[in-house]
Amino acid sequence: MSGSIPAVKSALLLVDLQNDFLHPEGAYARGGCSNADIAALPARLAPLVDAMRKRGSLVLGTLFTLVPGHAGEPIISPHLQQLRPFLTRGDFAPGSWGQQMVEELGPIDVTVEKVAYSAFYMTRLEWVLRKLDIAHLIVGGIVTNGGVASTVRDAHVRDLHVSVLSDGCAAFSQQTHEEALAGLKPIAQIITIRDALTFQ
Repeated sequence: MSGSIPAVKSALLLVDLQNDFLHPEGAYARGGCSNADIAALPARLAPLVDAMRKRGSLVLGTLFTLVPGHAGEPIISPHLQQLRPFLTRGDFAPGSWGQQMVEELGPIDVTVEKVAYSAFYMTRLEWVLRKLDIAHLIVGGIVTNGGVASTVRDAHVRDLHVSVLSDGCAAFSQQTHEEALAGLKPIAQIITIRDALTFQ
């Protein structure tokens, strides 16, 4: 799976598994945008999070963030505003409950705020990975065709070995999820959570 890469050079990257996305009281649920496959991810990923900690591997989490702008109104990209018109002031705000990782997966070693799909775009993620000598990313989270795919592609061009958790990611439809995984096969290893639990 991860070849000869030792555990200390591997990291689990959890993409956008936040209260405002997943929690029944979060922004997406309030906007009528819940999804069972996405909601099931924390319980699926929790055993792997525990195993990574026990083997000495880093656990990172990305936090999608809507930065407050003029008069406190969130800065929302036009495409996102069109897709999710229910997003409003306070949603995904820096330091808010909604922006934080869901409790089931904490504590996270390092969190990285992000403002776009890729966790590498205008963030400190690459700096953290280089400083901690991480060579292998195991990636799970949401959505497979958005934040996960964009982050995996950016990791690939930075010469990081990437394993994508087929059952540790989800999208708003199973077809979209499967198509996104198929598109990542040329640049990443597609594995299951069970596979990742066997890494040494």
